[in-house]
Amino acid sequence: MRVTALSGGVGGARFLRGLLAHIDRTPELAGSTVTVIGNTGDDITLFGLRVCPDIDTVLYTLGGGVHEAQGWGRSDETYAVHGELGALGVPPDWFSLGDKDFGTHIARSLWLGQGLSLSQVTARLAQRWGLPDRGVTLLPMTDTPVETHVVVDEGEGPRAVHFQEWWVRMRAAVPAERFVVAGMDRATPAPGVLDAIRTADVVLLPPSNPVVSIGIILGVPGVRDALRGTRAPVVGVSPLVSGRPVRGHADACLSAIGIPATSAAVATLYADFLDGWLVDDSDADVAMPDGVRTLARPLLMTDIPAAADIAGAALDLGRDLRGR
Repeated sequence: MRVTALSGGVGGARFLRGLLAHIDRTPELAGSTVTVIGNTGDDITLFGLRVCPDIDTVLYTLGGGVHEAQGWGRSDETYAVHGELGALGVPPDWFSLGDKDFGTHIARSLWLGQGLSLSQVTARLAQRWGLPDRGVTLLPMTDTPVETHVVVDEGEGPRAVHFQEWWVRMRAAVPAERFVVAGMDRATPAPGVLDAIRTADVVLLPPSNPVVSIGIILGVPGVRDALRGTRAPVVGVSPLVSGRPVRGHADACLSAIGIPATSAAVATLYADFLDGWLVDDSDADVAMPDGVRTLARPLLMTDIPAAADIAGAALDLGRDLRGR
């Protein structure tokens, strides 16, 4: 099978790891390929280096080098460089990068400075982490630099902060008035993105943030049209369990755009192209949008086998929809 997935960071990466585990344990799926279209709306320049948090989380998770407890960053990390930057008074102090992680960002920034596109840089990083050997192609959603900003008001009038500052430093505790994606008006899909959607046997939406991960990918001109036009069934996995995000601040993001924090409401964000929708058992009795095939099952990715079961259920639903 040719599987295409739109992914954010931690939740998407863990789902994708489960998907690969499911493929590995299913003989009839031998030889399947997975193309991941990664969110780059979280990207930020820190300490003069270009950082792509969601792309890197997918790389480290699928490559076996992620910090499991955090879900992001490198395992067995040290922070000597970050400590020295702090001693020198170099901001920001709210975003910590480990020494191994710095290596990724230095290489990326060097290659971008030499004229390589983000797609080409990502392909080099994917090779380092062995993703092609597992049948995985990782594509940034666009090669155009884009950054999500959040308009907030802390009592002194509205101002815009980078999404990472709102997410990490503020912990989304300051209500977002709206999201603004700088550079999106100039963005075009990265090479291979639209073809991956159009030629897929099934398209999956992992349980990534529907507003600032999946939603940002859908904002790239042409992506949503490709999803509407693909012959492949599009199957999504709800990021909410009993109306709450398993991790992160998806509820705060939904509130900012006036959408209730329910699995049914999230499905409406994809209603123009969504064919199948996995929800948690706790949401089994919630009315879903008409025309969307819904399957209820446990959605907590407590470990890799649990994530594999969820990914397998999504893939099976897609295959069933394709057969019909």
